[in-house]
Amino acid sequence: MILAIAGGKGGVGKTTVAYNLAAALDALAVDADLGMADLPTGRGPDLHDALAGRAAPTECVREGPVTLVPCGRSLSGARASDLGRLRDVLETLERERGTLVVDCPAGLRTDVGVPLALADACLLVVSPQPFALANAVRTRELARELGTGLAGAACNRVVDPPPTEPMASALGGPVTVVPADPRLGRSVRTETPITDSAPGSTAAARIRELARAVDSCR
Repeated sequence: MILAIAGGKGGVGKTTVAYNLAAALDALAVDADLGMADLPTGRGPDLHDALAGRAAPTECVREGPVTLVPCGRSLSGARASDLGRLRDVLETLERERGTLVVDCPAGLRTDVGVPLALADACLLVVSPQPFALANAVRTRELARELGTGLAGAACNRVVDPPPTEPMASALGGPVTVVPADPRLGRSVRTETPITDSAPGSTAAARIRELARAVDSCR
């Protein structure tokens, strides 16, 4: 299964959700944000190299607390990347590794639409602010146009839980409220999923709830 993690606006914690959800699903996380990658990186080939034909997809896999395919940070690497190769890259990784959790770029550019179109389902990440919901609705509409199903949505970084019914109605699927938790916020930087650092926390429980929603789509 290929699951796209998407959201219309940057800064809503999309990468954090992708990283922690991959941990909960024991899946391979793929950083497909070619211009503004945020998942942990390291030495060796990355997604830029695979999309430029310089490395095989499986050569880019980095083992760790969350197994992932990082993306390069350089402008030259982004320019050399051929999005037309993304299907082959993701399908190869899916055959080798099973479930993929693909961290998509923010916005509605072509580099968002391509991984969305290749995914079996998407999970939307939104913050409680009304403008963030409006952007997520546009991403949901794009997913519908591309024929990509909705596994659910995460209302992330919540301090005062809002009513989820209007949000679920606008997005056309279930919404899971993920509370603001500093351990979740620093999980990508420290490479420590919250299901490991604070397994009994509410935030970890909500990540596992999202994982169950994804499992029901597999």
